[in-house]
Amino acid sequence: MICMLLAGLSAPPQTDLPRLKREFRAAWIATVDNIDWPSKRTLSTARQRQELTAIFDRASEIGLNALIFQVRPSGDALYDSPIEPWSEYLTNRQGTAPNPRWDPLAEAVQMAHDRGIELHVWLNPYRANHPAQKGPLAENHIGRKRPDLVKTYGRYQWMDPGEPDVQKRILAVTRDLIKRYNIDGVHIDDYFYPYPEKGQPFPDDQSYAAYRKRGGTLAKDDWRRKNVDDVVQGMYRTIRSERRSVKFGISPFGIYRPGLPEGIRAGVDQYSQLYADARKWLREGWCDYFSPQLYWPIEQTAQSFPRLLDYWLSENKQDRHVWPGLYTSRVIPSLGNWPPREIARQIGLIRDRGAEGEIHFSFVALQKNPNGLTDSLRGSVYSETAFVPASPWMGKEDLARPTLRRVGDSLKWAIPAKPTLWAMWRRYGRKWMINRYPANQTNFEWGTDARPDEVAIAAIGRYGEASEPARLVLR
Repeated sequence: MICMLLAGLSAPPQTDLPRLKREFRAAWIATVDNIDWPSKRTLSTARQRQELTAIFDRASEIGLNALIFQVRPSGDALYDSPIEPWSEYLTNRQGTAPNPRWDPLAEAVQMAHDRGIELHVWLNPYRANHPAQKGPLAENHIGRKRPDLVKTYGRYQWMDPGEPDVQKRILAVTRDLIKRYNIDGVHIDDYFYPYPEKGQPFPDDQSYAAYRKRGGTLAKDDWRRKNVDDVVQGMYRTIRSERRSVKFGISPFGIYRPGLPEGIRAGVDQYSQLYADARKWLREGWCDYFSPQLYWPIEQTAQSFPRLLDYWLSENKQDRHVWPGLYTSRVIPSLGNWPPREIARQIGLIRDRGAEGEIHFSFVALQKNPNGLTDSLRGSVYSETAFVPASPWMGKEDLARPTLRRVGDSLKWAIPAKPTLWAMWRRYGRKWMINRYPANQTNFEWGTDARPDEVAIAAIGRYGEASEPARLVLR
């Protein structure tokens, strides 16, 4: 099964069910430059499917309950988009559809939900071309259709955040994804205005002059921050208006500004160089979960993991989820050779602070199991089944108590409205087992396994809340 919890081994028989453990356990699936999937842009459709299935199987085995799938690396799409071209990272030539044709996002959603895992789509709002792309831009890429909106900066191309049509496009892509796919979340990372190239200002004089001509009065830096603010708030409002149950997540650079909190140093000031007022977004509650990239080891004082975690938690004025990003790939010897216990310790600190979740960058580290990383996580911090924490500000759903009955050597259950998940408790003497089951599963057969003494089943709704459980004593 997906995950399992053994609890109360020495406790007396309980009348109350053990509480469900709540924790967001996620990983990023990076597609840019084929970091995580597909492993090569020349793979056949069949091989791509095999690799994607292996990712979801591995996630289930580890005990993850969410995956964040990069579907728009740079104005392209790893799904069947009516707005943007097929990605080169999928088909080896931008704008060329898979052959045989398939939709990776549609299948990823199904794979995730069949395993009781949430699927969030990861968008890069502004990046228009990456140096890892070797072929030409497709005819329907924004860089070909609207070259006036795209600027070359260093080795990259960027959609100019100051152009109103760029902002409209980002919101159109967001709306299209929510309307056509049964996704659980929309996610953006730390790429807003580009990380600075030494001695090269971002070339947006033209869009700033147009803003001033329309009557704008903000200084250029404030205007840039407002451009990004408008997109972040616009994405949040678009998601809310289209489907309230879809979470909006932001993963900014882990340091707001050097010196905040005291003693923290960094080479990049995201407020004044990326024009990302990430603290404002968290304070205003313009997201449902906030995942600062805390990509440093615990003992590194200049970028102290615990102090930065405490800082972001102190700025969480609207009581949103704070689920930090962890640089789990540093455990890979060629990328840092961190000991696996570093990641386990960071998860422990997150739990101690009450943050209830984390995201691993990136999935390749969990797939490769460097230095026994995955085995270590599964056998320690991820040994218990976890359910994604509820998000009560997003909405409320009154779920009826399921019906539960025994039929021979099996159990069957149902509820009037289809939930997103099921939680099942089974008791063997004084020992409880808790499992997470997908929404389409409505029966359990113990077969040759021992029949439980007692079972209970609860529905998990769209906003993470649990119904009253139905209980059945079998012996």
